[in-house]
Amino acid sequence: MNDDARKSVISKTVSISEALTEELRSKVLDGDIPAGSLVTETEVASTYGVSRPTAKSAIQSLTHDGLLRRRPNKPAYVPHLSKSDIEDLYFVRIQIETSVVRHLAKNNLAPSAALKAADELAELPEDAPSSVFAYTDLAFHASLVDATNSERLIELYRTLLDEIRLSMAQARYALGQQRISSEHHGIYFAIEERNELLAVDRLTDHLNGACYALCANQAKK
Repeated sequence: MNDDARKSVISKTVSISEALTEELRSKVLDGDIPAGSLVTETEVASTYGVSRPTAKSAIQSLTHDGLLRRRPNKPAYVPHLSKSDIEDLYFVRIQIETSVVRHLAKNNLAPSAALKAADELAELPEDAPSSVFAYTDLAFHASLVDATNSERLIELYRTLLDEIRLSMAQARYALGQQRISSEHHGIYFAIEERNELLAVDRLTDHLNGACYALCANQAKK
């Protein structure tokens, strides 16, 4: 991408800082800024034709979201999520999401947005960018959480989303897109049938399987 093309991504319909943050987020998730890369204020400002404070704000946002990490007096960098990082993420996910599907099944709350997300993942091209794959996959899970209408739970879950997306993007083909879509449908239909135990079992198996695949892929590197 040349300089003009890079700078053109900064949309005038949203704030420059927001547009820059979203552009960098996609670059990290797609691997265009790979794990281990430094992301400095000077380079970001120069590449995208923005001020240093704007670059700093975008870097801070991505650091807060878990897509970048920063040591004291050092520039931010893209982390390579370790086995322990992945296991911890999925431990937290299982605690949250099993409670969610149990609640939804018990209260007959099968959100149509979840079924739509499962269908969209099934139709997603196999060569879709990693960021698109991760967003489409997690749209299913986020829609389940959203259906609880619990503002605090929704906010808590959202703090995890980018780091989960990063774990998936760094192992793009380890998960099996069609298998994931099939399992999403299975979870949804268990909720729709108001079968709490089946919904919890399917969700737990789904997340444990994803965690295992991601950890196995990480061990190869």
